[in-house]
Amino acid sequence: MEFSLTGGLIVAIGGIGPALGVGFIGAKAMEAIGRNPEASGKILPAMLLGMAFAEAIAIYSLILAFTG
Repeated sequence: MEFSLTGGLIVAIGGIGPALGVGFIGAKAMEAIGRNPEASGKILPAMLLGMAFAEAIAIYSLILAFTG
């Protein structure tokens, strides 16, 4: 098995954006639920979908690190 510096950099840099995105999505969703608890039925599915799309970006960078 061969290790390279570029693979580690791809995963590190490619993970920063999605990590920040998931954090912001979760924080804003919890803030919205705190302000209007009755809307949690509409906020939570949208939050989970947004988090899933953000995590897909991190998975793409992981795939690039393995193939590169």
